[in-house]
Amino acid sequence: MTKIEALNMYFGHAAFRPAQEKLIDALTSGRDVLGVMPTGAGKSVCFQIPAVLQSGITLVVSPLISLMKDQVAQLKQAGIPAAFFNSSLTAEQYGEALRRAGDGRYKIIYIAPERLGTEAFLNFALSSAPSSAQSPGAETSVRLVAVDEAHCVSQWGQDFRPSYLKIAAFLAALPERPVVGAFTATATAEVKKDIVRLLGLRDPLSLTTGFDRPNLYFEVVKPKSKAMYFTELIGRRAGECGIVYCSTRKTVDAVCADLQRRGMKAARYHAGLEDGERRRSQDDFIQGRADVMVATNAFGMGIDKPDVRFVIHYNMPKNMESYYQEAGRAGRDGAPSDCILLFSDDDIKTAEFFINNPNSNEELTERERRIIHRRDVERLDKITRFCEIDSCLREYMLGYFGEKRSKKCGNCGNCNKRKRDKRKSVLN
Repeated sequence: MTKIEALNMYFGHAAFRPAQEKLIDALTSGRDVLGVMPTGAGKSVCFQIPAVLQSGITLVVSPLISLMKDQVAQLKQAGIPAAFFNSSLTAEQYGEALRRAGDGRYKIIYIAPERLGTEAFLNFALSSAPSSAQSPGAETSVRLVAVDEAHCVSQWGQDFRPSYLKIAAFLAALPERPVVGAFTATATAEVKKDIVRLLGLRDPLSLTTGFDRPNLYFEVVKPKSKAMYFTELIGRRAGECGIVYCSTRKTVDAVCADLQRRGMKAARYHAGLEDGERRRSQDDFIQGRADVMVATNAFGMGIDKPDVRFVIHYNMPKNMESYYQEAGRAGRDGAPSDCILLFSDDDIKTAEFFINNPNSNEELTERERRIIHRRDVERLDKITRFCEIDSCLREYMLGYFGEKRSKKCGNCGNCNKRKRDKRKSVLN
């Protein structure tokens, strides 16, 4: 089977998107890769196609249980045998999954980074390694390791997870090192260097496809009454599919209840809800039973819904990386879509509170906590400036990620305001 035949058979696409084919060719030829591709650009295909074309198992290191479950469900539906190993499995389920993996039942295994170093999984990986005398065959050996959300390995990434640092030790423990692919949607030049160094990538093919999404319209609004402005804004989008991001669970609950009172098909999603409600909300949104998802940043990673026509940030996110990822969930089908951020001075205070009162993480050293705090303060300054500038929003955003473009995009609130002001001055 060729790669294009696999793309069509399993994913229903007739052609590859920019950079996908080069990254796939590199992985299948045995070369490490680093792919920095915007949300919706098809990162998963870059390691899923090599997985089905080659013998052996592809391990996908992923940070979120919900993301793993969604990806595995989609793979099974496409006819690709897959499984996930994470803390949601009971001891019996985990043991059965390992047994099936040892029997060669899976092509792709999604795994939490914490599981890589466990005795049971290491025993499986070592016993099935190609150079092991006890190896049951090529179909059970780990031939490719794909690191999803690879920015999590860097202390300068927006979602640093110390457990990602265990990946390099796992690779070093294997008798024969597999090919390694690292993928992320958001990485500054500093974070990209960290990914290569900390994962031990060897002469990787490094591709950044560009952060610009021309079909997305960006606007920052500082209304006198955020609630009143939001009511008018969302009212003009009745029947459209969209996401509303809020910084706190309390705000999510209030905004969702208000939309439902006004007859809108809205659902809510945050970490304070029971698993059952979160699953129902996500399913309702994906299946079109809910038009609007009101959520904290706990929602969205791995959600591949093409027809999201708007993303409204009711509050300012904590950094540019988060904003780019969350806003980028709009317009995955390439159609024009709106990304609107409602900004107030109170948003800065809320972000400062979260920075100064982070969730406790016992894995972090005191030095790491200080580094992360300093980084978060710097990033808060950058997104605050984004909300306050009069110049092109797209230029500022792309510049943040090290990409240059013309100073007027013609498709953001600030550029449009300058156009209107210019017309007014000519008329006057």
